[in-house]
Amino acid sequence: MRRVTLFVNGTSKNGKVVAVYGTLSDLLSAASNKLGIRASSLFNGKGGLIDDISLIRDDDVLYVSEGDSFVDPQDEVNAVSVKPGAPSDWLTLNIGGRLFTTTRSTLVSKEPESMLAHMFRDKCVWGNRQDEHGAYLIDRSPEYFEPILNYLRHGQLIINEGVNIRGVLEEARFFGIEQLGDQLEAALKNTQPPDDHSPISRKEFVRFLLATPTKSELRCQGLNFSGADLSRLDLRYINFKMANLSRCNLTQANLCCSNLERADLSGANLDSGNLQGVKMLCSNAEGASLRGCNFEDPSGLKANLEGANLKGVDMEGSQMTGINLRVATLKNAKLKNCNLRGATLAGTDLELAVALHG
Repeated sequence: MRRVTLFVNGTSKNGKVVAVYGTLSDLLSAASNKLGIRASSLFNGKGGLIDDISLIRDDDVLYVSEGDSFVDPQDEVNAVSVKPGAPSDWLTLNIGGRLFTTTRSTLVSKEPESMLAHMFRDKCVWGNRQDEHGAYLIDRSPEYFEPILNYLRHGQLIINEGVNIRGVLEEARFFGIEQLGDQLEAALKNTQPPDDHSPISRKEFVRFLLATPTKSELRCQGLNFSGADLSRLDLRYINFKMANLSRCNLTQANLCCSNLERADLSGANLDSGNLQGVKMLCSNAEGASLRGCNFEDPSGLKANLEGANLKGVDMEGSQMTGINLRVATLKNAKLKNCNLRGATLAGTDLELAVALHG
């Protein structure tokens, strides 16, 4: 079994002896637990990056980094002779009243052209103000700054649940961290409801039907079913108001008492459908096929197609007793063998409609 001594990057104090086993990720995890940091990289004493656990020998001395570049531990010794007030690698930020301790290299290395990099590359340039404990004062949101600091540490975008991505994006823009801004914009797009108006398939709709109690009204107002196969389905009492049902296959479907007001049924096939008590006010069924449909309800509930556009509709053989076709347009419609006994036809446009029989 191999053993190594681990130090935090840039130091030669408070080292921990750790057994080497498993993968490099296992060793980094053990380093995180032992040293109390988020270990992401390992370096040897000469600053060489360890990217394969097989490169580690027994009794090696390694330096653990949170993502920042290698810092020679000899710099710690040299720092003793540095004059008071000279920049040190470790510093504390006071972001909106919350303290963050990090290294100067973390703020400078990953995004060298960002505002943070310019602020802390040479502290004398910006004249950064400090609180009574020496922490640098920055009047920004600590909640949104934390993901940014972690990104600068290890290069990964990690946002805790409940943190507004848009807020983090605004902070990234403020600090001039362009690469992170691009990632956040992409993440923000993924959280938005998709601008997808593609038609709902039969499989998706059947899943909705099965998940809805029989006594509950299924609201499908304004949805897009264009070209879908909804044949032979039980669609009673469903609200299809203003839905797009153009070119739908609704043959033998049960649409009893459904609401199809202002729905688009152009080119749809409703042959042999049950349309008792259906509401199709001002719907557009131009060019649709409604051959052999039943609009007659024995209980007296009348189908209402008032103001509907039924141009060129084929309604041959349909049972339409008592139907309301007031001010509907049936220009060029085929009404052969339809039963229109008791139908309301006031203001109906029957221009060029096929002659009625029966």
